[in-house]
Amino acid sequence: MKFSFLARTVCLSAIACTVSAGPKASKPFGVVSTGDTALAIEIDAGGALAAEGPVPLSQATSVDSTLDAPLLRDIQMLNDILEDIVEKENPRVHKLYHELRQQGLDRAANSGNTAALDKMIKLSAKLTADEALGIMRTFTLALNLINAAETHHRLRSMKANEMSLMTENIDVGPLPLTDDSMRGTIDSVLEKGLATKEEIYDQLLKQNVEIVLTAHPTEVNRKTLLRKFRRITETLAYLERSDLHPYEKSEGMSRLKRIIASIWGSDEIRRQKPTPQKEAAGGNAIIETVLWDAVPAYLRKLDAQCQISLGRRLPVETVPIRFASWIGGDRDGNPNVTPEVTREVVAHQRLRAAKLFLADMNTLYNEIAISNRFSDEMNALADTISNSFDKREKYRRVIGHLRQRLAKTVKACEKELTEITNNDQLPFAKTAGDGELDDVEPILYKAELMDPLKVMYNSLVETGYEGVADGLLVDIIRRLAAFGTTLVRLDIREESTKHLEAVDAITQYLGIGSYKLWDEEAKISFLQAELAGKRPLFRTRDMDKMGLDAGVLKTLRVFEMAATLNPEALGAYVISQAQTASDVLAVMLLQKQFGMKPDNNNMMRVVPLFETLNDLTNAPEVLDTLFKVSVYTGAVKGKQEVMVGYSDSAKDAGRLAACWAQYNSQERMVDVAAKHNIELTFFHGKGGTVGRGGNPALYRAIMSHPPNTINGRFRVTEQGEMITQNFGAPLIAERTLDIYTAAVLGEAFTKHVEPTEKWRKQMARVSIDSCADYRFLVREEPRFVPYFRQATPELELGSLNIGSRPAKRNPKGGIESLRAIPWTFAWTQTRTHLSAWLGVAAGLNSESPEDIAELKEMYSEWPWFRETIDLIAMILSKTDFSIAKNYDAQLVLGKDEKTLGEEVREKLVETRQSILEVTQQKSLADGPHAALLRASTTIRHPYVDPMNVMQAELLKRLRKLENTGEQSDELDKVRDALIVSISGIAQGMRNSG
Repeated sequence: MKFSFLARTVCLSAIACTVSAGPKASKPFGVVSTGDTALAIEIDAGGALAAEGPVPLSQATSVDSTLDAPLLRDIQMLNDILEDIVEKENPRVHKLYHELRQQGLDRAANSGNTAALDKMIKLSAKLTADEALGIMRTFTLALNLINAAETHHRLRSMKANEMSLMTENIDVGPLPLTDDSMRGTIDSVLEKGLATKEEIYDQLLKQNVEIVLTAHPTEVNRKTLLRKFRRITETLAYLERSDLHPYEKSEGMSRLKRIIASIWGSDEIRRQKPTPQKEAAGGNAIIETVLWDAVPAYLRKLDAQCQISLGRRLPVETVPIRFASWIGGDRDGNPNVTPEVTREVVAHQRLRAAKLFLADMNTLYNEIAISNRFSDEMNALADTISNSFDKREKYRRVIGHLRQRLAKTVKACEKELTEITNNDQLPFAKTAGDGELDDVEPILYKAELMDPLKVMYNSLVETGYEGVADGLLVDIIRRLAAFGTTLVRLDIREESTKHLEAVDAITQYLGIGSYKLWDEEAKISFLQAELAGKRPLFRTRDMDKMGLDAGVLKTLRVFEMAATLNPEALGAYVISQAQTASDVLAVMLLQKQFGMKPDNNNMMRVVPLFETLNDLTNAPEVLDTLFKVSVYTGAVKGKQEVMVGYSDSAKDAGRLAACWAQYNSQERMVDVAAKHNIELTFFHGKGGTVGRGGNPALYRAIMSHPPNTINGRFRVTEQGEMITQNFGAPLIAERTLDIYTAAVLGEAFTKHVEPTEKWRKQMARVSIDSCADYRFLVREEPRFVPYFRQATPELELGSLNIGSRPAKRNPKGGIESLRAIPWTFAWTQTRTHLSAWLGVAAGLNSESPEDIAELKEMYSEWPWFRETIDLIAMILSKTDFSIAKNYDAQLVLGKDEKTLGEEVREKLVETRQSILEVTQQKSLADGPHAALLRASTTIRHPYVDPMNVMQAELLKRLRKLENTGEQSDELDKVRDALIVSISGIAQGMRNSG
């Protein structure tokens, strides 16, 4: 099928690209629709994307008939390859896939076309299990191919956008000329007179952004398949080279066909849950294959941009953005993350870092063969190395010594891993003969590598070899500054009750009572006294003889293990469900018990995580109490980090109430910290979806944070599919790094709009009403839990095996114990997105005209409120009334639960109207965030709609088959088809949980 793309408008609200009659069919390629609420958009033939800068298609306002033509051609080429493969294997599946996709296109072309949806429902009911599985696999792979093509198109657009500036006589700089880049931000701050060049430069040097990779299970694709989709993106770029010989182009096409055929022939379903070690390997793979090159490449561009815009270069070791990880250290509710697992993950990370630096040193050795002109410091350093063949080439002498030490580090890590895993058959590579390494020590600390590297750099600069110094050597120094010798610092996270139980067991063993039964004042008094004392609570070697239960022993073993690790391998100790000052002091005391103290320079900073409405409300008072404990403030040296939970607070109280609690709590915590002269850093625990605190417009999201809460320090989680989207390719990773750096810099010089007292009172009313409405349905409505479990695939999500962590903190608990990810994931699958908007209408609606007028004023004049409302409008634009209704029709059994489903959809309509009233817009599509989704919707919904319809049918069949209690081949195939559908819909929606 070959497409000829011609724009036409359909029903005043949607667009389609008509298709010339090819060998397969004539059909519109894609249109925008959200079911019963169509999005008003048109194809932009004038290059609107260039004005905004390159963005992912999932964040473009329209499909551009000129700029996006290469993307559409790539998608068609990939789709043709896929269809040929499917048709050869199963012509029946190929025919049914075409029929369902045509119905999806028909529905998208006319959002009021109920006939198309009815046809999908009827056809899905007739499918055999084999057919359903084959069709679902085809749709899912087609959507993944679209995503791969879009990644390439984003890279292509970035280059095209910069090149277009040259034709307009605009200087092309190292970084793009957009509002959300460092170049645009510096220019804007200077033009507005917000700061001088010196002030901008000084702020950048102080800036500290840390992105924390987490193993939250929202990446539904297997790591093996992710690598193949990346190869498709790379091959598309290769095929665009103008210097390709026809044979090379033919080979490139053959490569594409092989990759797609291998994906089609593989099992896309995880048959077993990944271990934490495998999850960590996946996170490390992003660093090794992308960020290892992207970070120094971006810093090189940032350095050049600073030279141009500020007249000064960055110090060579300055790295304003770093990475950390939770993967292998997050044990909150995950029994699979044992102390041994954490030790193994850290050892693997040290091994990977040593191998990466060893490879760099091998290349550097060949690059720097200079035999004259050395600084005195360089001569002195070289003289300390006696056993070397490089007598005259002193840089090589030092590099050769560092190579030996890194090789020894590799050996040491391999030996440690062999001991940890009790496996002497691990596939470790040969690095050097053991005899060559007898006289050297492994590298443990960053300074052991950084110091000689800087001596070499300074020597080269001083002796006239600046060009050589500015090559690979600078990149290695910056890598070391960003990643250290441990690849990433690993946070440890555990729930507060685990520490409570551990301290309680100890106090009972000591015969001084039950710590759990003491009031907060007594707990703090005890903890403060013990922290101030010099003796431990007990002899560590007696731990196994104290009669402690297995859970307490496991908690204590975590601290025992952490105390033996290199302090540079560890980051923060995060306490989830933190509620009191004693929660923080207890962790500090348990660290002290095992020798992790400020005096030893190995104490992990303790970070309370406030994640429910009550906890956020009480957080300022908790900090005030904590900062009055002198032994604590002395230990932390005037610095405190606090984590704000976005997903769990939204699940607890609803979106609006959670947003206001987060805002208000951060403001008050800043005031408390200032009173005690504490430097406060917020760690933002955001997910990828809006329902979990995410924001697709990263720059605007950071700029809309409460005043005085960032101050150049910003720590945030990146997880699941968002890691792949933001860091999946080197140039995209560089762009993400630029946005983070620019946003935090720009925020430092932004004059925030402070909410008036009237606005605060209005938000208090909105929060109370919204929370009450949300909690009534979720907690008090007896029909809700049965309805939720019938109308969504929540119970079936465990089959995905997408994470090592259980879906619930308490396996026997209800909705309250369900983690925020499956809660959001389930509603995303059905296109209801209830977790992101429930309670909003109750908060925004009011019988008072004064309230409505004030909300309109807030939307117009308060950026934080506008951003909050626009994000909710965006998620509402992704809901689909009719698709959600079909899930109920197919799956909800009881009359009462069916009635509740109707009430939920009435709330959805009411929420849409309340948003439109506040924003004074005619359509949800008029909001900026909804507009960002239009182009993505144009292409993807004709694929996703049929998958939703088929998923509802599959859920119905699966539950019926499972109720028989019998195993069968049909049951296995229906279950597999359902798992593939969950993955495919997540890819089509571009987010999951």
